[in-house]
Amino acid sequence: MFDGHLRAGVDKTTGPIGEALAKTPLSADSLTIAGIVISMAAGIVIASGRLWVGFILVIAGTVPDLLDGPLAKTKGTTSKRGAFFDSFSDRVSDLFLFGGLGWYYLHSSRPGMAALPFGIYGAASLISYQRAKAESLGFSAKGGIMERGERIFALAAGLLFSPILVAVLWLTLGLSVVTVIQRFMKIWSQASMSVAGPPRRLRKGHDAPIRRPFQRSDFFRSAGSRRSSHPRRRAGASPASSSFSRWLEHRGARSFGDPES
Repeated sequence: MFDGHLRAGVDKTTGPIGEALAKTPLSADSLTIAGIVISMAAGIVIASGRLWVGFILVIAGTVPDLLDGPLAKTKGTTSKRGAFFDSFSDRVSDLFLFGGLGWYYLHSSRPGMAALPFGIYGAASLISYQRAKAESLGFSAKGGIMERGERIFALAAGLLFSPILVAVLWLTLGLSVVTVIQRFMKIWSQASMSVAGPPRRLRKGHDAPIRRPFQRSDFFRSAGSRRSSHPRRRAGASPASSSFSRWLEHRGARSFGDPES
């Protein structure tokens, strides 16, 4: 949903900031690395139970993630390597954030709740994998009700209002599963449309006519054509007369003492 509806508005805001940062020695890779470091710190802080500090660091970690793209565009350093590094950093950041939250619950009075953030991370990995695989096959898989931007926003809201953190996590998990289904159906429909199976039956007007069932008349017609193509048939001789002529020739040869008989 963020990529489909909010990305244009965010780009209008971050574009001028990227132009200002282009005048500094900063590079897009340095911002990406800074985002990873801040996310690692946020995960450690969340695991220790300081959820309020974790909220601040989560918000701080989103800033480099939003600005590395505009900075690369302004400096003209956009590349496939940079796109890969940015996507990889998002996965690492998610691992530390939700891993730290899982560690927090594992050492709390409700250790069973540790499975909840790990379930969210698993669903997020499926969402990311579907998009990467679809784009490698030439399909589009953007969109969904719970993309990474929504997940980070929901996590930050849960950390800010810790009494509703569990409810926020359950909602995030449910919407992430819905997003997995949405992307799967979107990719499946595109892949199904690209598959063209051979036609079962050719209709009139096509290059090849429809083969009709075999009939008895076909046998007699083919037999007649074979008889007409025989060299003795073309000469007008019947099978009986030809055989009788050969017998007479043979008898005559024996009567006159033909040496070849």
